[in-house]
Amino acid sequence: MADTPSTPASTTGATASAPPSVPIGEVIELVTNYAKQETLAPVRGAGRWVAYGIAGAICLGTGATMLVLGLLRLIQNEFGPTFAGRWMSLLPYVAALLLCVVVIGIAVSRIAKTSLQRD
Repeated sequence: MADTPSTPASTTGATASAPPSVPIGEVIELVTNYAKQETLAPVRGAGRWVAYGIAGAICLGTGATMLVLGLLRLIQNEFGPTFAGRWMSLLPYVAALLLCVVVIGIAVSRIAKTSLQRD
């Protein structure tokens, strides 16, 4: 059997189909819709994520501030005479500062990087 070169489809009688013609307006609209879908949807999700983060930070910050001020006032009112003196009067403020450091340490330990997109 001899190797014969294959003949192209146009010479065998089959007609080649032309690519479908699509109006340029539809192509532009399709690309625009795709760009909006791929850029605006993630930005909206990130905006919602940031808004919840800011609201949570404000609530936690306000709560922590009230907690520290409450501790400071408790120490000053209940143990006032104990802290009489030039340097001893600073101890309630040192205790409040230590509580702030503990709360900040707990908050920083809970920070985790999460994806902005839902799986």
